[in-house]
Amino acid sequence: MFRTHNCGTLRQKNVGEEVILAGWVKRVRNLGTVSFIDLRDHYGITQLTFYGKNTLKKKADQLGREFVIQVCGKVADRKSKNLKNPTGFIEVVVSKLRILSYSKIPPFIIEEKTDGNEDLRMKYRYLDLRRDFIKKKLITRHKIVFEIRKYLSENGFLEIETPLLVKSTPEGARDFVIPSRTNPGQFYALPQSPQSFKQLLMIGGIDKYFQIVKCFRDEDLRSDRQPEFTQIDCEMSFVEEEDVIKISENLINYIFQKIRNCRFAKSFPRISYKEAIKRYGSDKPDIRFEMIIKELNDVIPKKNNRVAGISIPGCANYSIRQLNDITEWSKLHHIRNLTWVKCLIDGKFQSPFFDQKYFKIFSDRFGAKPGDLLLILSGLDDQTVRIQLGKIRIEMADRLGLRKTNQFSPIWIVDFPLFVWNEDNKRYDSFHHPFTSPKEENIYLLKKNPEKIIAKSYDLVINGKEIGGGSIRINKRSIQESIFNLLGFSRKEIFSKFGFLMEAFEYGTPPHGGIALGLDRFVALLKGEDSIRDFIAFPKNNSYRDPMIGTPSYLSDDQLKELHIFIKR
Repeated sequence: MFRTHNCGTLRQKNVGEEVILAGWVKRVRNLGTVSFIDLRDHYGITQLTFYGKNTLKKKADQLGREFVIQVCGKVADRKSKNLKNPTGFIEVVVSKLRILSYSKIPPFIIEEKTDGNEDLRMKYRYLDLRRDFIKKKLITRHKIVFEIRKYLSENGFLEIETPLLVKSTPEGARDFVIPSRTNPGQFYALPQSPQSFKQLLMIGGIDKYFQIVKCFRDEDLRSDRQPEFTQIDCEMSFVEEEDVIKISENLINYIFQKIRNCRFAKSFPRISYKEAIKRYGSDKPDIRFEMIIKELNDVIPKKNNRVAGISIPGCANYSIRQLNDITEWSKLHHIRNLTWVKCLIDGKFQSPFFDQKYFKIFSDRFGAKPGDLLLILSGLDDQTVRIQLGKIRIEMADRLGLRKTNQFSPIWIVDFPLFVWNEDNKRYDSFHHPFTSPKEENIYLLKKNPEKIIAKSYDLVINGKEIGGGSIRINKRSIQESIFNLLGFSRKEIFSKFGFLMEAFEYGTPPHGGIALGLDRFVALLKGEDSIRDFIAFPKNNSYRDPMIGTPSYLSDDQLKELHIFIKR
């Protein structure tokens, strides 16, 4: 056998036992008459000891970092204890050493704190995975996925896989497409979500479905976005919004209890999309702190302008340099017309723009106290002013350290509009996706005022991050056709892209709905981190590339010819 124990299990109770270990050489220390090797495997680190000036010790001293070795030896009580290491009370006095694999000098230090930059570590991702820093995150991801599967399975959900080679359909982002060799000129698409298939499962009589599924969207990357990502996809029959929200809350509470040993209230707070924009300037509000946006148009009449502001607690002592820094940050983010008001400790006010007659009004409107700082913004329209204040709100919270990574505040955003007007194309776009059901009391507006229709949709936001979203789906062909018509699809396009679904609606479609939670983002949130990359074994970089295997890459002319693709080099 290669090993009797792993490198993380030996303790003082094992002293005197003969053991076999295998792993990677982390460090070699030659102290003359004795040499020590830290041996690492997936489970931990064990100190190996070599005494004397024999052939065995000479062989050990020639080992390099990341050599793979196997040793036999006896567990001994360690004289110099290492309290930081679970195996730090013992060592293994080696009697046999076998080199299983040699290693070049690694391009970066494989330690908790490494000297390798992100690009280098991504190129040698298999080496980066040996670091506990990455490994622990993948273990956390595994535990979360395990618990999700357990919870959903125990609550009547059936895990079903859906196809990865599908038809290109409009779901909000660009598709990744794959040419078909056997059907010249035709293409598959990788799914942005299993949307159509999970609806067909409900039509097929599956009551509750879930899937931990890979999805693909050709869109710009951010630290919390990848072109291929994983979502927890759920769909249920004979449900309304309240049913989906309730089971989602129970799942979130279950996972937080298992992973973070904490729970939220049984029902998370809810606000409408309109109220979220009005209060926080975002449909993904971080509610761990206040700084509510206040309307000022009724007290500061400005021709053709909208005015609003936020109160920053305890910041009236900011210097002119600090205030200028905030203004410069705003300009870098294309935010103009920002000014400030200091509520001084002595009850007086200071501002470069407003005179004394406004200060009592500001105190009443913002509930500002002595020592607070008011940031006031004007712009051409209410929506833009609020969204820009929302960005300033987050920036100030970060500067003040108000966004604690160990504090979690979930909130549901509900009552989204069904449509958004596309000024460039002079037509409506779906706010979420075209399969979202309008509220029954709004259906009559499909023919008159589509922009006023409220959707049966809901987004789950935690700490200012959209963790998931879902909706009640349309289950009547006539309504679905009306939606497609408003989105600018011709009858031919409807039949070509969605004919299979439209026909399925004619065979008894139950009311149904669901939700999709972003697994990568959820795992990072649970660990209090912004970037999702370290929670994915082999992520892409900011250029959509995998520098390790060199993708995307060119195809040979023969391969392109087989796919009926002709490119001028």
